[in-house]
Amino acid sequence: MLTLGGRLLTASQAVTANNPAIAGLIDHTLLRADATRADILQVCREARKFGFASVCVNPYWVPLVAAELAGSSVKVCTVIGFPLGATSTEAKVAETEAALRAGAQEIDMVLNIGALRGGEHDAVQADIAAVVEVAHRAGAIVKVILETALLDDSKKTVACTLARLAKADFVKTSTGFGPSGATVHDVELMRRAVGPDMGVKASGGIRTLEDLKRMTAAGASRIGASAGVNIVEAAAGMAQEGGTSY
Repeated sequence: MLTLGGRLLTASQAVTANNPAIAGLIDHTLLRADATRADILQVCREARKFGFASVCVNPYWVPLVAAELAGSSVKVCTVIGFPLGATSTEAKVAETEAALRAGAQEIDMVLNIGALRGGEHDAVQADIAAVVEVAHRAGAIVKVILETALLDDSKKTVACTLARLAKADFVKTSTGFGPSGATVHDVELMRRAVGPDMGVKASGGIRTLEDLKRMTAAGASRIGASAGVNIVEAAAGMAQEGGTSY
């Protein structure tokens, strides 16, 4: 949720009410294996300029991002068990602890997809809960990546329920490295499954302002995108033309 003049806005209302608020919905993301220090610094500069919600990077880059974003409102986000989700719970916890010590404030973890598909629900919930416990103790939030392209609707719903029971803060559609990314259908399903009080992050393949609009209308409260600059510049350009906010 965002506020405008003291009034609480849903994500979709924020898109129509206030262009700068669009940036506040976006996790500015760079998770490519070939990203260099210069690339990460550029993303941090863009995040400061536009006021994105966070910069989301692989764990190696967390200390650099934390230093670059110090004193800004932009959060430091990293990924855990990424992109397959098949590392042990102990490894995910250790990775989370290291990221938090380095300055991470938001944790996007991949759930154990194979365990979920095989019906090992207790193991999946315990895996999520272990990361949540460590993160919440440090004041960080947790987003659980489902990799929806690998799940049928029933399993997507189960995954959302397990994430909610494990006290995660968000469910998230995709890593961006799976067969496909976010869809309106999946975001709508996830929003129904978790209810109004839990976050839903749409990620994977969101490249335009129109994509963002469709996802927020479906119920997304956060957007993961590497095209955040293009999105906010498109919104600003349309506002300057004197039309609607988009």
